[in-house]
Amino acid sequence: MGKYGRVVIAPTNAQGNATPPDARGLDGTARLAVRVLADRFHGAPRWIVAAPGRVNLIGEHTDYNDGFVLPMAIERYTVIAACPAVAGPGGPALSVHSADVHGSATLPLGTTLRREAPAWANYVRGVVAGFQRRGVSLPPLAAAVASDVPLGGGLSSSAALEVATATLLEAATGVTLDRVEKARLCQAAEHEFAGVPCGLMDPLASILGEARGPLLIDCRTGAARVLSLADEGVSVLVVNTRVRHSLGDGAYAKRRGECEAAALALGVASLRDATVASVDEGRERLGPLLYRRARHVVTENARTLDAARAFEAGDSRAAGALFYESHRSLRDDYEVSCAELDVLVDAARTLGEDAGVYGARMTGGGFGGCTVTLVRSDAVDAVRRDLCRMYERETGLVPDAFVSRPARGAHALDLPLPAKVD
Repeated sequence: MGKYGRVVIAPTNAQGNATPPDARGLDGTARLAVRVLADRFHGAPRWIVAAPGRVNLIGEHTDYNDGFVLPMAIERYTVIAACPAVAGPGGPALSVHSADVHGSATLPLGTTLRREAPAWANYVRGVVAGFQRRGVSLPPLAAAVASDVPLGGGLSSSAALEVATATLLEAATGVTLDRVEKARLCQAAEHEFAGVPCGLMDPLASILGEARGPLLIDCRTGAARVLSLADEGVSVLVVNTRVRHSLGDGAYAKRRGECEAAALALGVASLRDATVASVDEGRERLGPLLYRRARHVVTENARTLDAARAFEAGDSRAAGALFYESHRSLRDDYEVSCAELDVLVDAARTLGEDAGVYGARMTGGGFGGCTVTLVRSDAVDAVRRDLCRMYERETGLVPDAFVSRPARGAHALDLPLPAKVD
């Protein structure tokens, strides 16, 4: 698999369209979903819903430890266009087609759903099952999915699909869930139907996202508040390595188990309740591996709260320094970085503040995916060009890089869509 032992996420257009997915925007993604609904199911949409991906500014692998995270919803959306359907011989069903994977699935609504092929549809199945458990009667539907959230890039494409599905079912049934309950439903779908024991951050960020700024979320309670970015001259640059490492398979669950074992050894309910002092005092009980895992979580929680204060104070330099510290901890203590991510962070550090870079870190679960870089807004174009050039020179891969402002969370789109203006 080459120098870095990677699986390359090809930058090809899964729909075969002339317009690449990363250039669609919300309007273009919605139009694609509507077109696919017409082509596959000969239907016109009664509902169109959208849910964004997210980038986590800081607070990595803290969410399933009841800790603090600082994500923002991004201007990349999963959109579902849907219409009522007629129950077939097998009874009422949700028929869904994904434009991005060229795949279809039929989910019978009169039976208990279980994990099965195709794998991508398990995210939808899990959400449907969550509504069924709550006693919500679901009508037969036909639905088309389109997305410009990069798949496998650590920007929560799975949560965007789950939240979009939940938002569609709310619209189609008239049953509106409490927003934290909705996030927990989507989290359970990921656990039970995708086999990933994720935390609450991803669905909460997709549901609660605000264009005013990122969210500081307490993952123990689900409480969130919007931060104002006092420094309007700073931008968030996301760079996708376009790789996903096979060694990451199952590593998420392994890290979660290690954290649970560390909390047990320290005598606390979760690592949220531990401190740097208690981790240091328990070093012998923990052993080298669990000590490093626990140290990452407790220091990352502190960094996240410090970063929130720095952003609100307009201190981009302090926030950027915390980004670099976070990456070092994720690389050395939590061991979820990889060579490509390290190349990008090192390149950002090499460019430095003179070039307009305040800080960078990996974002997401790790083992590939994306970095997030704080950049002075007037230097974004030059920094993007230089980071991409340095990364390609070192790895032979061409990354995808884009700037995002904080974005609106899950919502229904007005119908009909406004006329397209060329």
